[in-house]
Amino acid sequence: MTLTVDILLASPKLHEAIRDQSAALLAVHDESPRLAAVFGTQQRWLLGHLAMAHYFTEVASGATEPAIFLARYFEQVRQYEISSVNTADAFIKEMLVYGVAIQANAGDKRNRPVAPAAHTIAGVYRWTWIHLRSLDAIDGGHRLKAFEADERLLARLHPTITSRFMVTPAIRTPPETWSLFTWLNNGGIVMDWLLAGIEPADPSVERVRTQVRSVPQMAEIFRLSRTHLNRKLREAEALGSIGWEGARGRSVMWVSRQFREEYAASQAAKLAIIDEACADISLR
Repeated sequence: MTLTVDILLASPKLHEAIRDQSAALLAVHDESPRLAAVFGTQQRWLLGHLAMAHYFTEVASGATEPAIFLARYFEQVRQYEISSVNTADAFIKEMLVYGVAIQANAGDKRNRPVAPAAHTIAGVYRWTWIHLRSLDAIDGGHRLKAFEADERLLARLHPTITSRFMVTPAIRTPPETWSLFTWLNNGGIVMDWLLAGIEPADPSVERVRTQVRSVPQMAEIFRLSRTHLNRKLREAEALGSIGWEGARGRSVMWVSRQFREEYAASQAAKLAIIDEACADISLR
């Protein structure tokens, strides 16, 4: 049975699964902050997944020198309205500077082919592994075991996931509070950190304490502008999504039931897409 968003949201195992998932993604950030930064905003997350999907499509086709051909990549960036071509080009150049991508040896130099570095491919493998583990934890499936047993599956699975990400409104236009953070540098990791750091609670509880006690400390951990972070937190506070038990920014922060529900809905949308992709390639 395919796990739809409604089925996932009704599962009593969802909240624990996505809490564990958030902690695992935070571990990836701690180990490889430069690589994690590739996916640090909504726009970069989409640009990064699209680039990797191009590469894995080449791998799955049996290409001897799989690469990301930039003319094709930029055309899809335009098609999916992710960013301007100039922004996508700057993104690729940044990936080359920091060793996240390398210049490819493919023959057509006019298309300026690039390829992900070995540690980037390993990072995408781990991202996929983490989400398959979440799905198995919810329904008792065996996706992860099958995935680990066949290294070719990543090249088939990732482009199938990405093609769905590009056209799914819940992914492209996240809920209001979520969207405040997804356009912040490292915003996705900030969200994971907030939710991974709360104690398990009944989903109906209106407010749950977080590990946040200082905005300056939070800004330092994620290398964020204190001013920019404060502005986003004030916007979230105005929506009733977060608040403080005492003085703003100098006491324990709480997150609301609405905020936790938005986070769960966004994660459920992502996991449902990944499960659909698994079904497409008979990965169960």
